Amino acid sequence: MQNLEEYKGVFVFAQQVDNKVDGIAYELLGKAKELAAPLNTEVTAVLIGSNVKDLCDNLAQYGADRVILVDDPELKDYRTEPYAHALASVINEFKPEIMLVGATAIGRDLGPTVSARVATGLTADCTVLEIGDFPLVAIPGKEAEQKHNQLLMTRPAFGGNTIATIACPDNRPQMATVRPGVMQKIEPIAGAKAEIVEFNPGFTPDNKYVEIKEIVRAVSDIKDIMDAKILVSGGRGVGSSENFKILEDLAAAIGGQVSCSRAVVDSGWKPKELQVGQTGKTVRPNVYFAIGISGAIQHVAGMEESDIIVAINKDEDAPIFDVADYGIVGDLNKIVPQLTESIKAAKAAKANS
Repeated sequence: MQNLEEYKGVFVFAQQVDNKVDGIAYELLGKAKELAAPLNTEVTAVLIGSNVKDLCDNLAQYGADRVILVDDPELKDYRTEPYAHALASVINEFKPEIMLVGATAIGRDLGPTVSARVATGLTADCTVLEIGDFPLVAIPGKEAEQKHNQLLMTRPAFGGNTIATIACPDNRPQMATVRPGVMQKIEPIAGAKAEIVEFNPGFTPDNKYVEIKEIVRAVSDIKDIMDAKILVSGGRGVGSSENFKILEDLAAAIGGQVSCSRAVVDSGWKPKELQVGQTGKTVRPNVYFAIGISGAIQHVAGMEESDIIVAINKDEDAPIFDVADYGIVGDLNKIVPQLTESIKAAKAAKANS
């Protein structure tokens, strides 16, 4: 039986690959700082790798009060067993109240493995994390049983058709994975330093330690849509792969980048790297054009935090208009080229003035 009072602090798995911290680590540290405030506790980054001590200062600048460093040659490249042993050992030794992991390819493998090993639950693909009461509303006559200062983990459920808020009131740590792009990192704190705690549980290779023969890196010239300030996103309504040319023309004119919905990827019109949505990427551009996109909740979950959303769709009842700041009902084949020409003309006039 766990003594829940022993578990303190908000911990973040600070994922690094090739001795470079992934952006998701900084995003989670920002959220951890927010969660730690009502709990009156500190934020700890868990850095696992080989010869990675020089990354600690970066983590401090993005909100870590302390860095637990697990540094060992066995941790040079990600493998499930040594990394799971490292993180589970940190949890058992330092007893965090909350453990956050990025829902990356690595995190989706590591998080569930570790949660099973330390006998706690894990809520995957969270979109909202906050501290509150559980149950959310006290059951009449059982007000005294309502637990306070719990991690409330919200995520889409049943294929995105509903939103569930989940808690883990009886086990620690409370674990969650969060997709890249959902949380926001803080402005870096220049010169910030963190306490560094070096911890090594010992690594004895056994038959669970896979041997990496070769790492082959995919080479892509596709820019990451998560970095784009303007996205011109197309859905099934665009009609064909060839018809994406009019969206590419708009993106070129406005200095943006093309992205798409899942239906477009499933049809083979665009690669998976360009997909926005629950099963794609979460994006926060300054401007998001949703063209020929109906606005299913799975897609909206990936782009609703955009600063300005412009929807173009021939169906005036399309759900996308519920989240759009500006909406145009009509034929995208006529509207988008006109918009592109207007932007080109405005740029030309400005250049000549």
